[in-house]
Amino acid sequence: METRETKQKIKSFTDLIAWKEAHKLAIFVYEATKLFPKEEIYGLTNQVRRAAVSVSSNIAEGFSRRSNAEKRQFYYQALGSLTELQNQLLIARDIKYLTKEKFNELANQTISVSKLINSLIKCVS
Repeated sequence: METRETKQKIKSFTDLIAWKEAHKLAIFVYEATKLFPKEEIYGLTNQVRRAAVSVSSNIAEGFSRRSNAEKRQFYYQALGSLTELQNQLLIARDIKYLTKEKFNELANQTISVSKLINSLIKCVS
């Protein structure tokens, strides 16, 4: 639970743990998709990367909104992008673009980010 003291330290979206972990997820996704076949650059590679970037982008945009209702809307959009990413990662695993180990690493990070976003939603509800 955040205390008044903790809230004062959060001055930017980059101070949010949820954003930091979502940013880390996007970096992991970019590294993993470098190994996807070149013919996927405008297909699955692009979709996976866009979904990953959308998660942290929506957290950042939500942070800047004034009303809790607006913040909540963007945090829910971040969750939607995260779910989209989880689906795309399953496809990438099933068509053997990701090893089981790499998939598990990414999947575990998506679960962590999901929990953190849900915590943000609770804070503004």
